[in-house]
Formats: sequence, structure tokens, C-alpha cells
Amino acid sequence: MYTKAHVPELGEFLKACRARLSPRTVGLPEPGAPRRVPGLRREEVAQLVGISTHAYARLEQGRAPVSGTVLATLARVLHLDDDQREHLFELAAAGACEPRRRPAQKVHPQLRRILDELTTSPALLIGRHLDILAWNPLAAALLTDFDKVPAKKRNYARLMFTDPAFRELCLDWRTNARTCVTHLRLEAARHPGDPGLAALVGELSVADADFRQWWVGRQMNGLRMGTKRLRHPIVGDLTLDWDSLTCTADPTQKLLIATADPGTPSHDGLLFLASWTADPGRPPQDAAA
Repeated sequence: MYTKAHVPELGEFLKACRARLSPRTVGLPEPGAPRRVPGLRREEVAQLVGISTHAYARLEQGRAPVSGTVLATLARVLHLDDDQREHLFELAAAGACEPRRRPAQKVHPQLRRILDELTTSPALLIGRHLDILAWNPLAAALLTDFDKVPAKKRNYARLMFTDPAFRELCLDWRTNARTCVTHLRLEAARHPGDPGLAALVGELSVADADFRQWWVGRQMNGLRMGTKRLRHPIVGDLTLDWDSLTCTADPTQKLLIATADPGTPSHDGLLFLASWTADPGRPPQDAAA
């Protein structure tokens, strides 16, 4: 099956991928003379994929159809991980999309019910573009008072890159922040020209030099949940395991839940925060409030 490539994104992604590799990495002999630019040359990638240099150059320029077989071979040659491979295929398939503004998301009742039941685990409901759609009181106590953030500004990536307190809270800030960039880049591949996403990327590019550098660099971090370390002003250092539940009816909505091993200082810290924030008359909050 052939598709037309999404011109700028696919070409830039392929250039960034081959720039990170050396001939030795892919089993080619090292050249004697130093190279003017790092990484593999177009002709070397073409040789390994089994296509002509001209065909590969047209592929990077978005001027040639791309087969699934060629994409799979490219992923292997460029040593892409699962997330990067998925990103490559999405870029190659995204060219026919027309820019349009999508309607605002509403919290799905299924995830709302789950969120209502979580009282000793911080939980956030994340939507498109990492927008924060809903949260429980413990998430607000752990991360930030979302009620004080204007509804249109409640976005996880925006907080990560523009809120100094959020940056101090995350002991692994660089890893977490780069994961945000990867998520937004995958969104851009799925929905090229999305006005809301373009506005967010433009805002963060102006606001933060790290975001600007990572967005242009096109490096891809893994998106899987895992252990995150926080330094909370009240309960001190916490090591929490974050897991994600995807809504089957709306895969763009994900429930992020933080837990800690029972009996650990981190678990005790969460219990303390839960008791500190307990209010029987206060339901979990959402962005529409």
C-alpha cells in the first residue's frame, strides 16, 4: 500500500534519525577522512534500504510515494524504537489531512466514574495536546492547584515548561519534559496543521529554549509510564509509579494514576496528603468547573 508523505515532517524526521547514526553503527566501513556533517549520508541509507539514492532523496523531500515495506526497512536500518517506528508510519500517512479546529473535549463518563472512586491515589485525566480535563483533590495537592490555573491554560506541557514551581517539583524534569515534547510531536504527526496544537507549540517555543531546541531536534523519548521522582514542599521526596488507562470510547482521553509501594515513605506521604485534603463535600474537579 502506498501513501503520500507528509512533506516537511517526514523529511526532517528522517534527517534527524540518520544524523544520530555512524557508519560503524549500521555495519558500514568507517571513512578515512572526517565528515563535514555527522551521521549517515543519504546514499548510505539508500544502500542499506535497497533503493536508489535518487529515490531516497525524493522520499526525504516528500516527492515520492512510500510503501509499507520501505518504511519497515527504514525503521530497522535507522535503529528506531517502537515509538519512533510508529511516528515514522504516522508521518508517512498524514499528508492528506486538512487543518481544522476540533471541538473542545468533554470528560467521558466512564473515566469520570473511575476518577470519582480514587481517593488515595493522585489522578489526572489528560486529553488532546496534554490538556488537563479533570483531576482529583489529591492530584491538586501533589502537583498544583489546578483551580488557580485558567481553564484555557490547563495543559500539562505548558505547566512543565512555564511554571517554575512545577519544574522544581519534578526531580527528573528533563526526562519528563522531553516526554511531553514527544507526545506533542506524535500528535502533530496524527493531525498535521491542527490549529490548537500549532498555537501551543508556538507558545512553548517562544517561552522556553529547551522546548525550542528539542522540538527542532526531533528526538523521540519513550511515552510509556514509569517511575517519577517528585520533591513535594510538604511531604518531601516521593517516588511514584505512574500508569495510564485509555478510554475505549475516546482514545484521546487517558487517566494517569500515581501509586507507591505500601509501607514505603512515598506511600505514607500520599496517605498524609490524602488525609490533609480530605473533604467529603468536595468532588473531583474538571476543567469545565
